[in-house]
Amino acid sequence: MTATTPLPATPLPATPLPVLPALPPLGAQAERLIELGVHETAGLPATELRAFAARAEAAEDAGAEALLAVHPDRAPASVLAPLLRRDGKPGFVVTDMTDVDLFAPLDTVVPPDAPLYVLTGLDRGDRMANWSPDEALPALTAEARTPLLLTEGIQWVLHQPAVLDRNHCFMTLGSRRRKPDGALDARTPAVWISNGTGRDGRERRNAPKVGWCWAGNRHTWLGFGSATGRRTV
Repeated sequence: MTATTPLPATPLPATPLPVLPALPPLGAQAERLIELGVHETAGLPATELRAFAARAEAAEDAGAEALLAVHPDRAPASVLAPLLRRDGKPGFVVTDMTDVDLFAPLDTVVPPDAPLYVLTGLDRGDRMANWSPDEALPALTAEARTPLLLTEGIQWVLHQPAVLDRNHCFMTLGSRRRKPDGALDARTPAVWISNGTGRDGRERRNAPKVGWCWAGNRHTWLGFGSATGRRTV
């Protein structure tokens, strides 16, 4: 996609932005992960997952609007993506992203050193639709917001599928892959909905899709998932 005239730092939407549905309570999120076997992938007893969710729900700033996240080292994107469902179709990773699990947190986006943690203040970043990742990252940093990791974005959709909406999907620019020389790979991961074209295959139309976009490109249908913070309890 060819770059267009730069957007202002805080563009005003021409139409009201959609209101995102609330996340289920943390206890319900824990049960969902257990139902899907994520706790086994992460090497965690179901009792530990339930106990963590109970502590987090009791914490002062947690609750229904917090996301229970499993550390990416315990539950990689390649395992989480197929657990997504939309219109009865499983999620998938695009065929040219076989290295999806090598997309690691940026130096400025470090998850807690714990198997489980919570994110608060989630936002899909609709107001930044048609911004490039290179434009969005410094803007989010200036707002004291932290971009989502790919695994966090997948888990968000896992617990609240309605977050992934046609023409309102999001990038997870907290995860990037580094080249051998230390420079960032230009690909930025994203979660969106397949149109069933190209290598996706017609049978995957409307399925949840993990893919990537160039860091310097803009897309009118992609915002930037972010949160106000991560913490353990």
